[in-house]
Amino acid sequence: MDVIICPDEDQAGARTAAKVAQVARQVGPRVAIGVATGSSPLKAYAALADLIRSGRLDLGQASAFALDEYVGLPWGHPQSYHEAIRQTVTEPLGLDPARVHVPNGFAGDLAQAARDYEHAIADAGGVDIQILGVGSNGHVGFNEPTSSLSSRTRIKTLTEQTRLDNQRFFESLDQVPRHCLTQGLGTIMDARHVVLVACGAPKARAIRAIVEGPITALWPGSVLQLHRRATIVVDEAAASELELADYYRKMYADLPEWQRLPLD
Repeated sequence: MDVIICPDEDQAGARTAAKVAQVARQVGPRVAIGVATGSSPLKAYAALADLIRSGRLDLGQASAFALDEYVGLPWGHPQSYHEAIRQTVTEPLGLDPARVHVPNGFAGDLAQAARDYEHAIADAGGVDIQILGVGSNGHVGFNEPTSSLSSRTRIKTLTEQTRLDNQRFFESLDQVPRHCLTQGLGTIMDARHVVLVACGAPKARAIRAIVEGPITALWPGSVLQLHRRATIVVDEAAASELELADYYRKMYADLPEWQRLPLD
């Protein structure tokens, strides 16, 4: 696991975008990118959009797979993740909408929708680079605490903490869905590269548990310790509880230039 501590949220987003761009260039035009919603990756998407506008990156033939979708919202709801992905990923990054996939939380048969999503990822050859955020309770995707570390795409019940964290996107807590369709931790771990970005003091405890704590279902993101190519990008506030923060800073500073993620 590589840990990169950045001075602020803007640089954390730029470093995350640099990681995605690095993998995309290595894989080629048909790279498959796993995309997350929420506030954590927004700066990364903005930095990727800058790379695309300047002609330094082209994702026109890429495919994308979102992590999750609420269950219980009507189709087209402005807070659905279908809509969030369209606004923050598909259009800014110039993706072909036909190649952008989101779990079908609107399906009548949610169990079949979950199976179909797993098949769609497999049919695309798997995800090359998965972008992740993290919740204050350590969830990635909507894999809440006690989720199976080998879980696949499925229906999950959201914790009250997650619903409270997401209340800011709705008029009241009562409007926040109680269920979701989410990729499982096993599905996420199948991605060939993973980059998790987290910013702000509210994420510090989760980052400490994910990076330096035991691997446990109580902190679902801690399973990333087992991933062969996981990169954790945080700002100083999110890194504030890391015991080995000074080591991570020195480790990245001492990397040869070709191993760093350029701020281009």
